[in-house]
Amino acid sequence: MAAAQILLNIGDGSAFETPGHLAAYAGIAPVTRRSGTSIRGEFPARSGNKRLKNALFYSAWVASNHDPISKTYYDRKRAEGKRHNAAVICLARRRCNVIFAMLRDGTYYQSPTPVPTPEPPTLAA
Repeated sequence: MAAAQILLNIGDGSAFETPGHLAAYAGIAPVTRRSGTSIRGEFPARSGNKRLKNALFYSAWVASNHDPISKTYYDRKRAEGKRHNAAVICLARRRCNVIFAMLRDGTYYQSPTPVPTPEPPTLAA
């Protein structure tokens, strides 16, 4: 259901020049609040395509529970101090970048192979 909603709202992706444009359209790109000379930091956008934002959020939330690579990314964002919703939005933005690249290149999703981490050398006594 979420995949159909995403494709219905994005189309073939030709309307977006960069992944950032797609993220802004979806409402998952952070917005800097400014007033005069004061800058108040970055906050989640309140604008954007609500249906697309909800579909990306839902798919990222499910992926954070079932896909090992997405779960690792979600856990890293949580370790950085982000709350659950902020970490899921970060994951949704990352997945938005992947969707943009797939539409631009005309390719299917290929799960990246995890690179094994080298084990530290052990000291022999």
